Amino acid sequence: MNKVFVKEPEFDGRAFCPRCGNLGLPVESGPLDTHIRPECRGMMHDAAWFCNFPRCDVAYFNLFDAIVTTDELKGPVYPHDPDAPICACFGLNYDDVVADVRDGTPTRIRELLAKSKSGDARCHTLAADGRSCMTAIQELYMKLRANL
Repeated sequence: MNKVFVKEPEFDGRAFCPRCGNLGLPVESGPLDTHIRPECRGMMHDAAWFCNFPRCDVAYFNLFDAIVTTDELKGPVYPHDPDAPICACFGLNYDDVVADVRDGTPTRIRELLAKSKSGDARCHTLAADGRSCMTAIQELYMKLRANL
C-alpha cells in the first residue's frame, strides 16, 4: 500500500525518552528554569518531558529531539541521584524514609505531608518533574517496609 493513504497516528500528549524509552512526565517552564543550567535552558523552550528512570542520563527531552542530560543540570535531582532530596521543597531524602521505616512510625513523612499542604510547598517549580513528591515517598516507604 502506498504511504500516501496511511494515516499518521494522532499525538496523545505522551512522549517517550529517546535514550531509555521510558514514558516521560510533562513539565512546564518552572522546573526547567530551576534545574537546567542557563546555557542549556534554551533547548527546551516552555515545555518538555522529564525522564524519571533512575539509570538514564537524560533528565529532560522534547519532541524536537533535544535532550538535557543530568550533567547539564544545576545540581543532582532524584531519582537520577539517590542522594539528592526526594522532596525538593523541604529536603526529605532517602535516608529520612529509611529512618521512618526503622523507627516503625512515619513521623518524618507525616510532617512532610502537613508541610506539603502549606503555601511553602512549591512542587510545580522546585521538583524536577513539577509534581508533589508525596506519592513517590509513600511508595518508597511501603517498598522498604515490605523488604524488612
